[in-house]
Amino acid sequence: MVLGSQGQVSQLASGPSIRYPPSVIPAAGRLCVGREEEIPNKGDYTALRILDEPLLLVRGENGEINAFANICAHRGVEIATGTGNKRALTCPFHGWTYKNTGELDGVPARTQGYRELKLSEWGLFPAAQVASYCGLVFANLDPSAVAFERHLGKYRWYLDIQLKLSAGGMEVLGEPHRWQVEANWKQGAENFCGDSSHTPATHRSALGAGFVRPELTTGPGKKFRAHVHDCDGHAISIRHLEPGQTAFWDYPEEVTRHFGSGGLSEAQLDLARRAINHNGTVFPNFSFIHFSVTDSPEKPVAGFLSLRVWQPKGPGKTEIWNWILAPKEASDRYKKRAYQVGMNSFSPSGNFEQDDVAVWPGVARSASTVFAEMNNIKLNYQMGLGGMGDVQPMADWPGPGVATPSSAGEGGPRTFHRTWYERMTQVRGAANR
Repeated sequence: MVLGSQGQVSQLASGPSIRYPPSVIPAAGRLCVGREEEIPNKGDYTALRILDEPLLLVRGENGEINAFANICAHRGVEIATGTGNKRALTCPFHGWTYKNTGELDGVPARTQGYRELKLSEWGLFPAAQVASYCGLVFANLDPSAVAFERHLGKYRWYLDIQLKLSAGGMEVLGEPHRWQVEANWKQGAENFCGDSSHTPATHRSALGAGFVRPELTTGPGKKFRAHVHDCDGHAISIRHLEPGQTAFWDYPEEVTRHFGSGGLSEAQLDLARRAINHNGTVFPNFSFIHFSVTDSPEKPVAGFLSLRVWQPKGPGKTEIWNWILAPKEASDRYKKRAYQVGMNSFSPSGNFEQDDVAVWPGVARSASTVFAEMNNIKLNYQMGLGGMGDVQPMADWPGPGVATPSSAGEGGPRTFHRTWYERMTQVRGAANR
């Protein structure tokens, strides 16, 4: 997509090729590749992909998390598949063996055929940069890429609210879910940036069924809303109660009495106290939704946090990675409830999820048509832009970024596509200076 000065987007450029040129991977910034809980013990490993690059996450002997290209230094075969636990990783092709810290440890027939081989020169190829934040593991393949802290920038103020409510932080409930949908990866990423106008249309049936608070059923506007965009390339949409009121995503008192012990500022804690929904995207493809919902109108709403990655798998194909979390201090009974409502709303079978993936594929299909190419079709991203909107940014907003007191805008999606375009058109290395 190419964002014009008037907020229009040329959809033609949105169809990805799965073979990304080398300049694209560093331009993407930091990519979330998993959770620390997936490899909790020494020797644990999991094989995955960062875009189309084979990657191994391994828990080393000292408890550190290492990331390597899943490529044997001998002949290039992928060393491991799936998940497991091993003191050493052995290539299935010729038996070269590596320590879980990446060093080459053994070579068959070494004394006969490799007498002068220097093992220290033939270890696994490490990912250039790996960072861990609140249990999330981010990686980048470019050694000249900016550090994770700089990539996240001031947006950390908002991400901390989701993950540092209490001293124990947020706990992953159950196994992560991964499934494929027929949609472009950018659809999910931009949607979670603050596409509030889709909610009353796309999710009309779920809203009408009484699964959410009444405050979440209203259309775009000023009541209970705030959009924050242009925050170092990231964005967030917030729905909250009036000042002085308390919601805390409808977590029970057994949980909320621990809130504030995680190191948040008073301004951050106040935003959390009034919150009924936060959803946002860390560029390029890591999103979250902190939500209050129920799985039955006869049951009370409950809060949970969903973390997700929109993983490109090819033109018009995306693999969604999804984790459901709740505060660590919650009782087992509440964690079970949070998992239930999370699965019922945002999961492979979730009602909100099914609404979204029913409409998203049409965007990629339209972009691939001959008609769109011949007529240079542009789509409209003007909502709330300039004179289109009736509000101005809030001068007294306590957090970073540009905040408007209304959800009748598309500043978040514009931020996403502008950042994408800037990264894709930069000369390699320019973004890192």
